[in-house]
Amino acid sequence: MEKATFAAGCFWGVEAIFRQLDGVKATCVGYIGGITENPTYEEICSDKTEHAEAVEITYDPARISYQDLLDVFWQQHNPTTLNRQGPDIGAQYRSAIFYHNQAQKEAAQISKALLQQSEIYRNQPIVTEISAAGVFYKAEEYHQQYLEKRGFTNCINVLTK
Repeated sequence: MEKATFAAGCFWGVEAIFRQLDGVKATCVGYIGGITENPTYEEICSDKTEHAEAVEITYDPARISYQDLLDVFWQQHNPTTLNRQGPDIGAQYRSAIFYHNQAQKEAAQISKALLQQSEIYRNQPIVTEISAAGVFYKAEEYHQQYLEKRGFTNCINVLTK
């Protein structure tokens, strides 16, 4: 098993999409990339902790590749909007890839460069940060599998199918 960590706006929808992928064994929503130890959701929302809402994914690389996970990451959000996704505004909603090893770092950098060169974002810079995965703080339990617990997963469009 390996880990991948992505931030692409509000973590509820991001988690729900990754949970549906064959080869993803577990997901956990939480906070990463900030300066406060053991932050709470309320602290994250203050925009003072510098954390991003993120999803930590445990996956089986024999069943799904890191590149496949990157492809889903890029497809599910707008990587050209700085510190926002849709109506959610703040650094906690930024687009970010937190790599766990050198191979992930290189794959993330290459995929970002290729996407930037594509016709999709030709005139808009991709602002996705690529950083080493630091300490990941698990979010409060009520955030875990939030959409599943409320029966909303059927309305999530899985972009890889």
